[in-house]
Amino acid sequence: MTVMNKYNSFAQHRANGEYNSTTHGRLAYTPCLNGKAGEFRCNNVDLYDFVSHADLGNKTSEGSSTWGRLLWRDGRLLLLLRCADGTAFSEVTEGGKLDCLGHLPQQSTPEVWREIRVLRDYAAIGSEAVTHFVQIFDMRKVAAVGASEKPKTFSTSTDLTSLFTGLPVVGAALRTSACRSGLIFIDLTNPANPTNPGCASQDGYVHDAQCLKCKGPDTRYKGKDICYGYNKDTLTIYDVTNKRNTSIISRASYTGAAYMHQSWLLDTENQEYLILDDEYDEYDGVGLAADGYPQTGYYKSGQYGIDHNQYIANGKVYQSNYGGGLWILDVSSIPKDPSGKGVKEVGFFDVYPEDDVQPKGGVLDFVGTWASHALFRSEWMVNTIERGAFVVKYTGK
Repeated sequence: MTVMNKYNSFAQHRANGEYNSTTHGRLAYTPCLNGKAGEFRCNNVDLYDFVSHADLGNKTSEGSSTWGRLLWRDGRLLLLLRCADGTAFSEVTEGGKLDCLGHLPQQSTPEVWREIRVLRDYAAIGSEAVTHFVQIFDMRKVAAVGASEKPKTFSTSTDLTSLFTGLPVVGAALRTSACRSGLIFIDLTNPANPTNPGCASQDGYVHDAQCLKCKGPDTRYKGKDICYGYNKDTLTIYDVTNKRNTSIISRASYTGAAYMHQSWLLDTENQEYLILDDEYDEYDGVGLAADGYPQTGYYKSGQYGIDHNQYIANGKVYQSNYGGGLWILDVSSIPKDPSGKGVKEVGFFDVYPEDDVQPKGGVLDFVGTWASHALFRSEWMVNTIERGAFVVKYTGK
């Protein structure tokens, strides 16, 4: 029911006219003073820029996730923003401003479920839309856009490096393929000819994952390719060193798990702890939101909202929590106290002021921000479903 609940929510907000981003003009730098940055509630987070989906080149004005790329050749920071009808590319200037460079349309039909990751100079862009497949796009084309071309609309027929069509299943089809909607590997050694070396089907559906080389502390797997799979009802850890012969290292859950959605390692150099969110415990009123028992400990915020994607930088976790906006937690205490009692909320930026008047100061609905991303310097980019992209900066310690 998770997907249908979201579809129904999106349809209702669309019918209400909330996805018309042209009603939101560009915003200049606004410091957070006395708990507000303009109309947005905040704490220790300043607003540096805001650009609407329409001005980013997204016609549907329905945003979701985001990713960034620091070009090592000249230090330019390119930002990729997902929207239902494609991917917008912007450069983030030293002053924290967004310079809109171009837009790559969707491969098939518009669909808000769209994901992006970057490997070297190439972006891999996938979608839940049937026959979208995975677009392989050379980011150097974005960096080469001239001033007179901005924003440039790239072509899905002539500007893609390749289109990977080797997915066993696409869209929302039944999970009965050989890979059972598990981890699917794409080899980009030759970006013009991506191949599929294998998959990990043992635990079925994987909603999200973080994959990297193991650096310990468990010496048995040091140097191996490990994936942490967030599989709705379990955290499943895979050894994927041999892409044609993967294995499960462990499966873990907790009492009252509703939807184990996404996570990020606390420290990629010492991979002992990760921060995991459960997207549906608040919505269903079960699990940790009802004071259940996780593996080592948990943090329960006093704010009212649904948690979603999160990433960690410098001992702080940056969470996109739908209508609650961007929440920043200091999690540096966890290695010494894994109970979570030492975790502290140190900042936030509320991107959805429409729910501020609600009795609890928020709503349990799929509005606001789906994902955010570090901008490699000190800024943080927050993509929103209804409005567009915010560039903000944490001002605390």
